[in-house]
Amino acid sequence: MAELKYISGFGNECASEDPRCPGALPEGQNNPQVCPYNLYAEQLSGSAFTCPRSTNKRSWLYRILPSVSHKSFEFIDQGHITHNWDEVDPDPNQLRWKPFEIPKASQEKVDFVNGLHTLCGAGDIRSNNGLAVHIFLCNTSMGNRCFYNSDGDLLIVPQKGKLLIYTEFGKMLVQPNEICVIQDVSPFNVVAWHGNYTPYKYNLENFMVINSVAFDHADPSIFTVLTAKSVRPGVAIADFVIFPPRWGVADKTFRPPYYHRNCMSEFMGLIKGHYEAKQGGFLPGGGSLHSPMTPHGPDADCFEKASKAKLAPERIADGTMAFMFESSLNMAVTKWGLKTCNCLDENYYKCWEPLKSHFTPNSRNPAETN
Repeated sequence: MAELKYISGFGNECASEDPRCPGALPEGQNNPQVCPYNLYAEQLSGSAFTCPRSTNKRSWLYRILPSVSHKSFEFIDQGHITHNWDEVDPDPNQLRWKPFEIPKASQEKVDFVNGLHTLCGAGDIRSNNGLAVHIFLCNTSMGNRCFYNSDGDLLIVPQKGKLLIYTEFGKMLVQPNEICVIQDVSPFNVVAWHGNYTPYKYNLENFMVINSVAFDHADPSIFTVLTAKSVRPGVAIADFVIFPPRWGVADKTFRPPYYHRNCMSEFMGLIKGHYEAKQGGFLPGGGSLHSPMTPHGPDADCFEKASKAKLAPERIADGTMAFMFESSLNMAVTKWGLKTCNCLDENYYKCWEPLKSHFTPNSRNPAETN
C-alpha cells in the first residue's frame, strides 16, 4: 500500500479531492446547481444549525450518489452490542478485567463489527446523551462491508495490531499508541470534500504532558486529551485522559496517584507497559472500572515503596501508556462484561488487602518512629 498523506491541524477547515478528478471541489460556493463531474453535494452536520459559528461543525461532500440512496435497513444479529444497562444488578465493587483474548483467525474469522462487545455504559440513545465502552476483538478485514454509528462519534483506541480504516474522507492507518475519531457512513463514493467535521487520528506520544514542579499533584485534568461536553459547563459526558511518560519532581510528596473517591465513573485501560500505581495485575489489553464514590488507589506494594522512596527527579511511566474514560454518568456493566467474557478478575480487591495501619497516635512526625 502506498504511504498515506495526512492533512494536519485539529479542528481546521480542510479540503481534499481525488487526484483522478481535479477540480471536483466547487469554487466559491458549496451547493452549485450542477456540481463538477455531475456529483451530488451533501452536507454532514455535527452540530445544530443554531450553534455559534465558532462551534459549528459541518462538512460538504461531493459524492457519486448521495447517502440517501440505499435499500431499506434490515435487522441483523446484534451479537454482543447492547444499550441495555439493566441486564444485571449494579455492582459497586472495584472491577478489573484481565486481557481480552482476540479469536484466532484459523478458528474463526471475526471482523471489526462482529468483534464489538459492549462492556459498560450509561445514558439514553434516544435523547442523544450518554456513552458506551466497547471492546473490539477482530482478526480479519471488513472486506466490502461498512457500517456507521448514528448514536455518536466513535473514538477508537487500538491496543494490538494496526487498523487501516476507510472513511468517507479518506483512509487512516491507526496503530497502537494512536487514537482516531470517526463520523462515518459509506466510504466508497466520495470524490471530494471540505469542512471541519472530519475523522482524525492523533499520536499520543505528541501529547505535551504537564506535571507539578513544586509539591503535591496538579489537578488530573492536565492529562485530558479530548472532551465530550455535557449541557453543564465544566462537566463532561466523557473525558479521554492519558498517563504518558513524564518527569516526576514533586518534593515532599507521595508521587503515585493518590487514594480517591470520585463523583465520576472512571474506566481505565492499558495500551502498553505497566501502570505506575499497580505494577502487577493491570495488564495491556485489560481494563478496570471504578464507579462513582467507589474508593480506589495504589496497591499495597506501590504505597510502601513510594512512601519510603528518595525524592530525586525521576522518569515516570517510561514505555507505558495508560488511558481513562472519565464520565459524569454512572456507567453500568453489561452481562458480557460481568459474566460472559470470563475475563473479570475476581481477586482485584486483594491488591489492597496487605495495606496496614501506620497510625502513630503519640507521634505526629513519622520520622520520629524510625
